[in-house]
Amino acid sequence: MNVQDDRIQAACEALTLTAVAEHYPALAEQAANKDASFADFLEQCLMAEQEERKRRSQTVLTKLAGFPVIKTLDSYDFKFAAGAPKKTVQSLESLAFVERHENVIFLGPSGVGKTHLAIALGYLATQSGLKVRYITAADMVLQLEKAQQQGRLDAFVKRSLLGPSILIIDEIGYLPLQRNQASLFFQVIAKRYERGSIILTSNLSFGQWDTTFSGNAALTAAMLDRLLHHAHVVQIKGDSYRLKEKRKAGLLLPEAGKTAEKQAG
Repeated sequence: MNVQDDRIQAACEALTLTAVAEHYPALAEQAANKDASFADFLEQCLMAEQEERKRRSQTVLTKLAGFPVIKTLDSYDFKFAAGAPKKTVQSLESLAFVERHENVIFLGPSGVGKTHLAIALGYLATQSGLKVRYITAADMVLQLEKAQQQGRLDAFVKRSLLGPSILIIDEIGYLPLQRNQASLFFQVIAKRYERGSIILTSNLSFGQWDTTFSGNAALTAAMLDRLLHHAHVVQIKGDSYRLKEKRKAGLLLPEAGKTAEKQAG
């Protein structure tokens, strides 16, 4: 029995230094073999703890973000999505837009990777220690309505939609919103204006957005005014990647694919 080791382990547990407790024996042996100073050994222990805490934080932030899947910018197929402005997308990797509370809006037909890019930027942010929330437009308005009915709308918006550094709202335009839903959606945009970044994806051009927001042209104009004031608009052109894979597998005829893409877009 090593009494000193027991005392060190107990101290590490009390101070929540889990990485130090795990790695210090190997680091001590390494330091002894290299005739390193006590300061060097201490630095290595602290760096191990720092790295472990960073990894834990990244894991927690990724889980809390609610991504349906994990996507990265490196895995995006720019060769297929030739209509995606690669330089513009890559310029967003610095996440400087988050510091400036700017928005990112991905526009384009179904299947060109808008959601992929939105999630990839969000995931990159979580790995940099930022809090992110992913949600589809349909789910968001349903949750807003439920909170409103339960008399906790302000609390829900403040905690879930205003708290994150980045709010990702996916699939705007796939389902039309009723008047109250459109109003609730606008409230979120208005409250985050110049306070936090939003990443949005839509299969509609801005001129078509009022059809989604209950035909309310005034509300849509006011919302776009806030969204576009500080925004990076990324217009993606091209065919659906998902339908391309089905064609390659012989599951979809070329003409059928084009028809499906027009209907989806």
